[in-house]
Amino acid sequence: MIRVLFVCLGNICRSPMAEAVFRRMVQEAGHIDRIEVDSAGTGDWHVGEPPHRGTRELLRKRGIDHEGMLARQVKRSDFADFHYIVAMDSTNRDDLQKLARENEAEKEKVVLILDFLPNEKRKDVPDPYFTGNFEEVYRLLDGSCRRLLEHIIERHERL
Repeated sequence: MIRVLFVCLGNICRSPMAEAVFRRMVQEAGHIDRIEVDSAGTGDWHVGEPPHRGTRELLRKRGIDHEGMLARQVKRSDFADFHYIVAMDSTNRDDLQKLARENEAEKEKVVLILDFLPNEKRKDVPDPYFTGNFEEVYRLLDGSCRRLLEHIIERHERL
């Protein structure tokens, strides 16, 4: 089982959107029994809350399931439990790298989602909690999640 964790700041906008979008892609590719998906936030402000209304509306409009998703905070044990820890922006990545401490193997698990979109000029997915632009975030996540899934399938040929 390959485990993927998407991480943003509060785990109510970007990372739950990435989780839901990626889970659907995994399911459509026939790998739902081989790839597990979750999301978390570096902060604890929204622990136990469902995704932001804007995220829920966007996912519902596209027929993407988000039921049962509740915000949680990243834990140290996530570094042992997940193969890929996918940060939505460089601040999230830096916070995750600090949490990994001096463990290089754990630090190597942390990647930026937009690194999977090589033609994208920006490196950070903007936070729609502040911008209100959930459509832009979806566009970025849809493309980068597709490339991430291709990467995982290619890297783990036994899938």
